[in-house]
Amino acid sequence: MILCSALTPIPSAYLADKFGRKTTLLLGAIPFIIGWILVIVAKSLPMLYVARIFSGLGYGVVYTVAPMYTGEIATNEVRGALSTLITLMNKVGILAQYCIGPFVSMRTLASINLILPFTFIITFCFLPESPYYYLKFERSDRAERSLRSLRSGDIRTELKSIELNVQEDMKNRGSWSDLFTEATNKKAMWITLGVFTVQQFCGSAAVVAYSQFIFNCTTGPTILPNGTLEETTRKSIEPYQESIIIGCVQVATCILSVLLVDRVGRKPLLLLSTLGVGLMNGTIGTYFYFYDTNKQAVQNVSWILLVALIVYIVCYAIGLSTVPYVTIGEMFPTNVKLYASCIAHIYTGVAMFAVQNLFRVVEQAYKIYTVFWGFTIFSFLGLVFMVMMLPETKGKSFASIQAQLRHEVARDNAKKIDTVEY
Repeated sequence: MILCSALTPIPSAYLADKFGRKTTLLLGAIPFIIGWILVIVAKSLPMLYVARIFSGLGYGVVYTVAPMYTGEIATNEVRGALSTLITLMNKVGILAQYCIGPFVSMRTLASINLILPFTFIITFCFLPESPYYYLKFERSDRAERSLRSLRSGDIRTELKSIELNVQEDMKNRGSWSDLFTEATNKKAMWITLGVFTVQQFCGSAAVVAYSQFIFNCTTGPTILPNGTLEETTRKSIEPYQESIIIGCVQVATCILSVLLVDRVGRKPLLLLSTLGVGLMNGTIGTYFYFYDTNKQAVQNVSWILLVALIVYIVCYAIGLSTVPYVTIGEMFPTNVKLYASCIAHIYTGVAMFAVQNLFRVVEQAYKIYTVFWGFTIFSFLGLVFMVMMLPETKGKSFASIQAQLRHEVARDNAKKIDTVEY
């Protein structure tokens, strides 16, 4: 599913540019419908694989177009919160599967899930298209109607500001190459890819996917007060209960992120998140090192692993899980925003697939503690990168963000000139 999600960003970008963000998102519900129907009627494992492929295709459409749509319809004051809702709803959906799945059949669960894309199509039809899309094609009357349905009060000032911003952006129609040849776009692209690199190579996908495996690594003999060893034959909680706990923690923390992103800012949340993830990776790695080399030293403190895993999930969900999708919708001008979203999602899908599969390979070759120490190194390198490179965009208009990036590019160029002259 993850790898297949990297197949649809390019056609999604074309459709969103040609027919609109709203239309593309409505079309994105179709692969989910096909996927769940295939699960309901599946009589073989290959058919389930095909169902997962369709779900992956839909996932790629949503995560390519939705960040742009939410960024374009929101006001500056709530743009961050609205953009992070994408991840929050994803976590709510996962938690629902954890809570319902163990108690119903696969077909019943698929039937319940099939209701959601149909509900989305019915309700989303009543929402407006992005005013930025209309202004991109000089449809001012439709843009005004769209903005009026999204706002209360006088919209003339905001509409004029959006119109001027789009006109400035569309002086160059934009192309794929502009992301890496135009200085401001190139800086925004490298920052965005850098943030998504930190998101994936801090080990998030592997930690969540293999959380039960991590718990299983701690089962074994327990040291009793008299110094003897007793084999553990049963875990205190069932695997599905572990999943529900993890899902609840993710949802609660994502809600906190939604509430804080427009108050605290994007950069502080990302820095706090990355620092916490790095520390917990180091803690988990150190625990497993002693578990592997001197089991008695940690056998009576196995709770450390559970605490570290939960704190890791909290730290990840509050920033790295949510905020990167805000940056996609904010950092790029209208003429290349779709292309940037497309590249970012393809890169993220491939990186997530690689991390999940390399986790077990490296664990088997070099032990599990090596994996987590590697995640620790990536986390702290990412922290340094974001401190030095990531701009704060809280409460700023798209025009202000572009002006800020142009200023930073000019400053960087001036430093290069001074260095050469020196």
